[in-house]
Amino acid sequence: MSKQGYFQAGDRIQLTDPKGKLYSFTITPGKEWHTHKGWITHDDLIGLPEGSVVSTTAGLKFTAFIPLLADYVLSMPRGATIVYPKDAAMIVGVADVYPGARVLEAGVGSGALTLSLLRAVGPEGSVHSVERRQDFADNATANITDYFGEKPANWSLDVGSVQEKEFAHEFDRVILDMLAPWECVEMAAKVLRPGGVFLAYVATTTQLSATAEALKEDGHFTEPESSETIVRGWHHEGLAVRPQQRMIGHTGFLIQSRRMAPGVDVLPRRRRPAKGAYGVAEE
Repeated sequence: MSKQGYFQAGDRIQLTDPKGKLYSFTITPGKEWHTHKGWITHDDLIGLPEGSVVSTTAGLKFTAFIPLLADYVLSMPRGATIVYPKDAAMIVGVADVYPGARVLEAGVGSGALTLSLLRAVGPEGSVHSVERRQDFADNATANITDYFGEKPANWSLDVGSVQEKEFAHEFDRVILDMLAPWECVEMAAKVLRPGGVFLAYVATTTQLSATAEALKEDGHFTEPESSETIVRGWHHEGLAVRPQQRMIGHTGFLIQSRRMAPGVDVLPRRRRPAKGAYGVAEE
């Protein structure tokens, strides 16, 4: 993928028409991209700077850019529901995924979150992914290879259950996108270094509660914290500024905690639980 601001053969290009509709394809010498109003020759795109306006043979105009990661993720082939860009950005930030980090990811799906993790850890870091379904693993591999132009050398993918895997080293971060992350808390305690971050992405409050209680009962993690991210876009035409009627509301919850040092007891929380938080006490 070009990083110099000029289109090259093999780049993914994104064309946007005046109505905001997006089109994306890979620049391939000798090919043509056809529309209902003429076509664009791929060779004519090579060497143009990003942000150029290109026209079909019939005069239909498009703005041309290399897609942002969010654009690529929303348009790539899906075998499973993706982690939306708003949540992927929060996961990278909340889990503090830094250049050089060693990340264990379970639940690859279509590879959307994996792309963000690989970009965050950089070439000095690594991402070890585990996916239960072979078809999801194959689709994710195709998407990630297509995005980077090759399979990243610092990415490994195993098919199977993460609880049954053995790992040769500790990890700095464990990030789970799966149905029952509470089943992996014990495993995470074993593979996380002291101070490492556990983070799970779950869809329902039931999953959130079960994961929180598992972290508390395990005894190796700090008091978990949870959040969700809601993004609302805005229209702006002169003084007519208003929120968009459609928005990406609830997609999932994030719950994160940190690995305590070996042999150190977790400090008990000082706040009192809400009445009825753990069911009705018997008389």
